[in-house]
Amino acid sequence: MEETLHGSRGSSSPDPSALKEVDHFEGISDEDKIRLEGVVWRKLDRWVLPVCTIFYLLSFLDRSNIANARVAGMQTSLKISNYQYTIALTMTYVPYIAAEFPSNLLLKASIALWYVGPRWMLPTMVTIWGLVATMQGVVTSYSGLLACRFFLGLMEGGLFPGLVLYMSFFYPRERLQIRVATFFASASLSGAFSGLLAAAIMNINGKGGKPGWAWIFIIEGIFTFLFGLISFFVLPNSPAAAHFLSAKERDYVMARLKADGAVAGDDKSDAFSWTEVIRCCQSIHVWLLAPVLFFIGTTLYGLAYFEPTIVAGLGYTGNKAQLMSAPPFAMPTVVFPVSMITAVISDRYKCRGFMLIFFSVCNLVGFIMFYASKSNHVRYGSLFLTIAGSYCGAPPVITWVANNSAPHIRRATSVAIAFIMTNLGGILATWLLGSLSPAPNYTKATITFIVMSVGMVVLSSATLAYLWHQNRLKADRRQFTMPEDEPKGLGDKSAWFVYNL
Repeated sequence: MEETLHGSRGSSSPDPSALKEVDHFEGISDEDKIRLEGVVWRKLDRWVLPVCTIFYLLSFLDRSNIANARVAGMQTSLKISNYQYTIALTMTYVPYIAAEFPSNLLLKASIALWYVGPRWMLPTMVTIWGLVATMQGVVTSYSGLLACRFFLGLMEGGLFPGLVLYMSFFYPRERLQIRVATFFASASLSGAFSGLLAAAIMNINGKGGKPGWAWIFIIEGIFTFLFGLISFFVLPNSPAAAHFLSAKERDYVMARLKADGAVAGDDKSDAFSWTEVIRCCQSIHVWLLAPVLFFIGTTLYGLAYFEPTIVAGLGYTGNKAQLMSAPPFAMPTVVFPVSMITAVISDRYKCRGFMLIFFSVCNLVGFIMFYASKSNHVRYGSLFLTIAGSYCGAPPVITWVANNSAPHIRRATSVAIAFIMTNLGGILATWLLGSLSPAPNYTKATITFIVMSVGMVVLSSATLAYLWHQNRLKADRRQFTMPEDEPKGLGDKSAWFVYNL
């Protein structure tokens, strides 16, 4: 029965013989199961995944390109101090955090409403923030920059938790991390694109009476706006409404999601309930990982916002600094492929925790190198480890939280908590590297990051131990009870819901 609910343990594809026992697949032959399994995920990967990936790439690009604009002269042009620059970054996160939880609940509630739904809600957010991002290029004062950053955070706030939740509408648990890793790894590509684009855009410095830093915002913001408009015609609300799937393919996807526990077997169980919100807040595994998410958010956003400034402090200036900020994010052997390879391993062997511990150790080694060495070459090399550790460590921990929360409202709440903690870490990062720890050594910040990396290893290990213990208790309960004997609505507390490790 355990195999029936969760698919085969050693493969990302389910065992048709196991699926045969699940009544969700009534009317679908074994031959059809094998054929559909090889078709439906590829179709979703062609239609849904690319749009989600570009959404998040643009989100990170439009939020973090202020670091490139700063190196290009924005801070001098607007006559703002380091303290004011930090305030501007913080201003992005206040509405960003406030929007995450209600946005996730609205996204779920809106699925039933064809006139709202994810296919309207997500593209609307992207289109509006594209306009706001463009407006940053025409501001002439500090107050104007603050206003733009506020509305940028407000519109972007619900995107990443919304994307994780949206993807869980389409993919079973054992197929989710590779997809989350795909669009999250695009954030590392945005770091590379941002530096390269900024270097190229600086060549039109002065055109139209605008400085180069202003054109960074204008050109990148216009692209986001246009892509947001296009996406209205692409995204489906849910698998049941996906025009690119046949009726049998839609039925199969929904059956797989229900058999896996990714969605409830009936709509009532997935309906909004404050009781489910409260039950999520009582989940020990969510709160064990909450500090981990805060720590990884601090390191990730610190590197996203300050990596160009850190590189400039290592002796590079002007366009050279913009260009040298790209390799740690984009080297072919670093972030994107590493994130993809480890996501495949994590999905196949259900080892989210071990992947998270591995990347936390990468973080730890990188920050120790930066702290212990006075060589600019060694410090520059350490960025490859810390950026890989932060950007590749985020997908497994986020997927881990989503995988182990059910039903849907409990999952929506846990994902929202995850991103609230991550972005609280972003607020700390803006101050830690912006004002509290002076360049170029960033001594206090680096020590803090070392302590956080150790904390990530310890808490990830504790979560692994806790979930393993809970799975053992559930296995014992399954020896003496049947699924129909359990109370309704247990969700991830059910003996037949096996936690992913």
